Amino acid sequence: MMNRPWLSAYPDGVAADVDTSAYTSLVELMQDSFKRYGDRPAFNFMGRSMSYAELDRLSQVFAAYLQGLGLVAGDRVGIMLPNVLQYPIAVAAVLRAGFVVVNINPLYTARELEMQLTNSGAKAIVILENFAATLQQCITKTPVKHVVLCAMGDRLGALKGFVVNQVVRRVKKMVPPFDLPDAVRFNEALSLGERSTLTLPVITGDDLAVLQYTGGTTGVSKGAELLHRNLVANVLQSAAWNSPALKRVPAEEQLTFVCALPLYHIFAFTINMMLTLRMGGCSILIPNPRDLPAVIKELSKHRFHMFPAVNTLFNGLANHPDFDKVDWSHLVVSLGGGTAVQGAVAKLWLEKTGCPICEGYGLSETSPSASCNLVTSTAFTGSIGVPIPGTEMKIIDDDGQEVAPGVRGEIAIRGPQVMAGYWQRPDETARVMTPDGFFKSGDVGVMDEQGFFRIVDRKKDMILVSGFNVYPNEVEDVVASLPGVLECAVIGIPDERSGEAVKLVIVKKDPALTEASVREHCKQNLTGYKLPRVIEFRADLPKTPVGKVLRRELRDHP
Repeated sequence: MMNRPWLSAYPDGVAADVDTSAYTSLVELMQDSFKRYGDRPAFNFMGRSMSYAELDRLSQVFAAYLQGLGLVAGDRVGIMLPNVLQYPIAVAAVLRAGFVVVNINPLYTARELEMQLTNSGAKAIVILENFAATLQQCITKTPVKHVVLCAMGDRLGALKGFVVNQVVRRVKKMVPPFDLPDAVRFNEALSLGERSTLTLPVITGDDLAVLQYTGGTTGVSKGAELLHRNLVANVLQSAAWNSPALKRVPAEEQLTFVCALPLYHIFAFTINMMLTLRMGGCSILIPNPRDLPAVIKELSKHRFHMFPAVNTLFNGLANHPDFDKVDWSHLVVSLGGGTAVQGAVAKLWLEKTGCPICEGYGLSETSPSASCNLVTSTAFTGSIGVPIPGTEMKIIDDDGQEVAPGVRGEIAIRGPQVMAGYWQRPDETARVMTPDGFFKSGDVGVMDEQGFFRIVDRKKDMILVSGFNVYPNEVEDVVASLPGVLECAVIGIPDERSGEAVKLVIVKKDPALTEASVREHCKQNLTGYKLPRVIEFRADLPKTPVGKVLRRELRDHP
């Protein structure tokens, strides 16, 4: 074990390591919670709660149905659903049946969906009917033989479910016409499963649980192989890390999470599904976090304690005129992840909620959490905190050698949550894994003497101006602190004189904001070579469904 200077910063009661052998698999973890918390609500969606006992029963039934299709242990099953009640049922069923979850972004194009289904070798898919037309376009070019079709209202009860489905299909016209003649409806699959018996497979920690495809914001999408033991470890690490804050929740209150991030994303999968279940909590499912009025309307009905989100969602909510219609007073953890949280957003969030954003860091390849700020801190640090229990991190140079504190280099991570490798890509696995088991993140960072880490940027996003490195995050943070700026992004553009130049794209909060005022602000806060050469105002920025700004898209489509 390497030297871990960050341990001295750990809050009282948080151990240096966690016993990751507490559960042999995610299935054992879930089944333990089903027994313990049977009557409690596990998930809440559009006013309908699903209890732990109900999730237990329905996932057993659906697992029996999937086994009845002739799938064998280790087969992959695609799940292409937004935050609806069928998602946790499907995930629990796939895992309990001994199969592998392939999380799929519902907004994928047919080309992207075909690539993922083909690469993963998925034989079955559980999909919301809203996206069935996309599947129809590519299904014949994939290994998929079985389709289970879900509708928004499936689990909302007969009357409410009927009304919701009519509104989605007929009024909002959110279901394009499709033709998948052999597809089976979700509720019908449950009926068929009722007549079957689930054969419980033997599942070990070394079995593959999830194929989590990396976002592709920096290149070709690859499937990170997350074993049962990787995900169990990260759930237990996260529980230990958040425990000092969660102790502030009164004993008689059920721990309640806001699930505004999509569950198919590894951040929400681990925190909003698996950690929620482990802690006997309830997740409020938000199907579309971009519809801020709907998010606020839903949150105004609940008392909640933990809110994992990304910078864009914190920012959008904090700036929304109806923000105060929600009771934020019970919030004990605002967990920022997925992308850098900007200082100006963190400041506004703290002013408005009294709960500081605790920024964490991780990747699909690390299940995802690797480091986090202290949940006991009351100020935003701008760092990604310290490695969580049982995790080692270091900064390495291009030769793989560890560098001294304060020196920039690539962040490397070792711990029980690090993936087994990339699915069927031994070449890519070899490129990112060191001989002693560290995963090379591709992120440029620094570590200080106390063991706190700070992200400088993605290696590939770095801009080279006349031989000087410019890191977009730094420029964006400066610009975001200017009143009148809602969002911004920085990219490099070709320049004859300097090789590359800085281009800044801004979405205004205040229509009176001018290019001159932005330039003056930058000049006061940035050295010459970091100043934007080109400033452009746009109505919005291209983003992933999770809210990450797609710099690549800005580069490819200037």
